[in-house]
Amino acid sequence: MPKRPNRPCRHRGCNALTRNANGYCDDHQADAAPWQHSKTSAERGYGARWRKTREIVLRRDAGICRCAECARLGRVRIATEVDHIRPKAEGGTDDLSNLRAINHECHKIKTQAEAKRARGR
Repeated sequence: MPKRPNRPCRHRGCNALTRNANGYCDDHQADAAPWQHSKTSAERGYGARWRKTREIVLRRDAGICRCAECARLGRVRIATEVDHIRPKAEGGTDDLSNLRAINHECHKIKTQAEAKRARGR
């Protein structure tokens, strides 16, 4: 079988050529490591029990986004996801009082803000 052609390393600013399957040169192999061993949704706590809880919350909130921004603006958006009001990383739980239906775009914005806040700690 012929050898794989050389390709530029995927690490930003690296000009090394590599044949590695993950696209990183030998010096930047560690950059690929975090994504190789990701957990399944069930391993992260979002298995069958979460799916049932999610359905309960979406029904309870009538499938309408209940995020703070939509409530403040009086905006009505279809909710397709369930959000932890107090994130699990900050001590929140899967208790129904800590969950609300949320629109995908609103959830993305809230998650980005939480991640930024976490990086600042």
